[in-house]
Amino acid sequence: MRLGQTSLVVFLSKLFGSALGFLATIYFARVLGAEILGYYALVMALVSWLVLAGRVGITTAMTKRISEAEEPAAYFTASAVLVGSLGVATAVGVMLFGGYVDAYVGESVAGFVALIVLVKLFYNFTNAALEGERKVHIAGILQPIQIGSYSLIQIALVVAGFQLVGMLVGYIVGGVLIGAIGLWYLSVGFERPRRRHFRSLVDFAKYAWLGGLQSRSFNDVDVIVLGVFVSPALVGVYSVAWSIAKFLTIFGSAVSSTLFPELSKADATGDREAVKAFIADSLTYGGLFIIPGLFGGALLGERLLRIYGPEFTQGVTVFVLLIAASLLYGYQTQLMNALNAVDRPDLSFRINAVFIGTNVALNVALISTIGFVGAAIATAISAGVGLVLAFAALRSLLAFPVPIGEIARQAVAALSMSAVVYAGLLAFDALGVTHNVATVVTLVALGAGVYFLALLAVSATFRATVGANSPVDVPVLSK
Repeated sequence: MRLGQTSLVVFLSKLFGSALGFLATIYFARVLGAEILGYYALVMALVSWLVLAGRVGITTAMTKRISEAEEPAAYFTASAVLVGSLGVATAVGVMLFGGYVDAYVGESVAGFVALIVLVKLFYNFTNAALEGERKVHIAGILQPIQIGSYSLIQIALVVAGFQLVGMLVGYIVGGVLIGAIGLWYLSVGFERPRRRHFRSLVDFAKYAWLGGLQSRSFNDVDVIVLGVFVSPALVGVYSVAWSIAKFLTIFGSAVSSTLFPELSKADATGDREAVKAFIADSLTYGGLFIIPGLFGGALLGERLLRIYGPEFTQGVTVFVLLIAASLLYGYQTQLMNALNAVDRPDLSFRINAVFIGTNVALNVALISTIGFVGAAIATAISAGVGLVLAFAALRSLLAFPVPIGEIARQAVAALSMSAVVYAGLLAFDALGVTHNVATVVTLVALGAGVYFLALLAVSATFRATVGANSPVDVPVLSK
């Protein structure tokens, strides 16, 4: 399967899964309100930190070692032992300190947190193994199955009156399902590992886990700190704004997931020109959706948040800032992905240490002084710092080309889209159209169409990429 097609499969899978989650969140926001969503967001943020060592450190190392195609079964088995041990130890710790967990969240959730830790490690482990076997498209397809299953179960339980408990149970069932299906598609078997296999994994993981800490710092440290300083309702508003912003990152995530094993293999075989080309491709398409999302969010942010309920419109400023942060972080992620793929997790470690320190310090300082808008500002600044550091580190190793022209053309296409969307807003207002959902859906669809047509018109690279990965021959795309 060609890389563009693999990225497309992963992207469409993530898109479908995110759309399911998007619709489910709207339902929960309208039925349960911001406060219950705030409790749920705090639980999920807490779990994401608790599973960090196993989910990112060990599993990232496993993906790297399996992708190198040397003794994959031994590395798979060693990883299973390490992740399983970490999961059990973490779950036991959560139960021992359950009172503190309940006090922080504001509800009796310690038992659910322990279960979700085990489930999340399980399905992330199987996904990482699939990616190591270069079955990225399969791992991507499994995501909407997980989101769809837990969303449907959550909705059913909420309808039955279980509220927060129903949302947590639904997530657990969805995670078990995706993990079991992932195991079915794995080709790698079990083989008794030796000490050197464990040592190799730990040597890589001791650097890689901080990369996961960086990811968690970007995605969740603001929510964790918000839980200390603001009400659960404001946490809920913030988490909704975050969920929409993250929706725009799915294509960049698909690109990095697809390219990591390819970058790793190219580096292992000494093909530095291929490595440079892959890095340029990742930067070319890393912001493909987030750039127009930033323009569109500025125009439609208030209307989009109003779909969730009137109380969520207070998060408009936060929403736009988080999209900007996601754009910066998206490029940073592509660069950090390349650093890990060329086996330089030590450089990633140092960058991540600075990023995390900056993010935590700014979040505490700004949230405590200006509230939840401060969290979004802190996240955006930290992403900018991380991007500069990651670029400098990777450029010191490889003289890779920076596709400034392609990024500029994406911005030009986004400006064209913005003009059409703004004109559409004026037209709807002049016609007296008051149905907010219909307005948002129409303008988003119109804007997306204008953006991609404009990009096809101004970018020969984009036309060539679309043409090369199209299932049918379209003559105009080859020009």
